[in-house]
Amino acid sequence: QVQLEESGGGLVESGGSLRLSCTASGSIVKVDDMAWYREAPGRERELVASRNTDGTTKYADFVKGRFTISRDVAKNAVYLQMNSLEPEDTAVYSCYAEILTGWSSRWSGWGQGTQVTVSS
Repeated sequence: QVQLEESGGGLVESGGSLRLSCTASGSIVKVDDMAWYREAPGRERELVASRNTDGTTKYADFVKGRFTISRDVAKNAVYLQMNSLEPEDTAVYSCYAEILTGWSSRWSGWGQGTQVTVSS
């Protein structure tokens, strides 16, 4: 009933920037928590940044102030502005969301992911 679609990934040089977008669609009453995760080959999926409905944000230590997560509630979207990218940031970045789909029904899941590659 719900789909998450990411976009904005690509190939950039070290020090470059990318802005990732994730939009939820389907049977949505309200989008609650949303987050960005990343997964590199041979690595565990790890949290990059999250933003709750109450506005609380969290960032992984490796972000080091380089990334900013933001929400557009009206568009059911979440964004990740990434600056000062490093080769170590190379990974598939996926959107995760917890969504109210009905009076007492909820959905949580992942988008397809968007590839971010940072060259040295």
